[in-house]
Amino acid sequence: MDNQIFKNIEGKNKTIFISLIAVLNIFLLALTVSTVVGIQNKVREGRYIGQDVEAKNTISVSGKGEVYVKPDLAVATFSVVTEKKTVAEAVNENAEKMNAVIDFMKQQGIKDRDLKTANFSIYPRYEWRKGADFYPQGKRVLVGYEVNQSLQAKIRDMAKIGSILKGAADKGANSVGDLRFTVDEPEKVKSEARKRAIQEAKNKAEEIASQLGVRLVRITGFNESSVPPRYYGLEKSAVGMGGGESLQPQIETGENKIEVNVTITYEIR
Repeated sequence: MDNQIFKNIEGKNKTIFISLIAVLNIFLLALTVSTVVGIQNKVREGRYIGQDVEAKNTISVSGKGEVYVKPDLAVATFSVVTEKKTVAEAVNENAEKMNAVIDFMKQQGIKDRDLKTANFSIYPRYEWRKGADFYPQGKRVLVGYEVNQSLQAKIRDMAKIGSILKGAADKGANSVGDLRFTVDEPEKVKSEARKRAIQEAKNKAEEIASQLGVRLVRITGFNESSVPPRYYGLEKSAVGMGGGESLQPQIETGENKIEVNVTITYEIR
C-alpha cells in the first residue's frame, strides 16, 4: 500500500487493517494447502486420468477361445507356363491360354474383384551343348523363352470348386496350387473366439479369488494373441496338369479352427 494511505490511518483503525491483511494471508495459505492435499488424495484414488497407483497385489489368468467354422471361401492360384523360341510367340500363346482361363472363371460367376494377376515373368531358356573339336568344353546356347503367368482367384460358391479347378486345367492352366479354404469375414469368428477366451479367464479369476479368500477389484492388464487358422480337411485328388481332358477332382473343405488366447491381470484385495 502507498505510504500516504498508512499515514491517513490512525490508532485503532491501523491495527484493524493490518489484522485483516494477516487473516487474509492465513486463509489463502490454508486454501492452498487444502487444494494440494485434495489433489493428492484424488491421485491416490485414481480419479485423475493418466494418474493411478500401481496395484501391489495381482493375479494373472489365461483363457483360450476356439471356434470351428466351415469355410465359405476358397482361394487358389492358377498358372499358365508356355515355352517358345521367341518372346513374342511365348507371350502370345500364354496370353491366349490365360485369357481363356479368365473367361471361364467369369462364366462360372467369379467377379472381377475376385480375380487378380499374381505373377508375370519371362525367362530365357538355355541348353548346354557340346562344342566342336576347337571348343571341346561346350557352350550355353539360347533355345527359347519361358513365360509364366499366375492368376489368383477367390471362389465363393464352394459347390463349384472341383468343376472350376477342372475347367481351368482344360482351358490351359498347367499348374494349380496354393489351394486354401478360409472365411470371408474372419473378424466375426475371431470376435466370438475372443469372447469365449475372456469368459474362460474370468471364470478362472473368480475361482482363484474365492479359493484365496480375496476379491477382484479391477483389471490392470490385458493381452491377446491369436493362432493362425488351422485347416481340418482332406484334398482327395489333384488337378490334371494338361495333356488331355482331366478328371474333376473331389475337394473336401473340412473346417477351420479359429483360436484366440488372452491373459487378464486383476488387482485383488
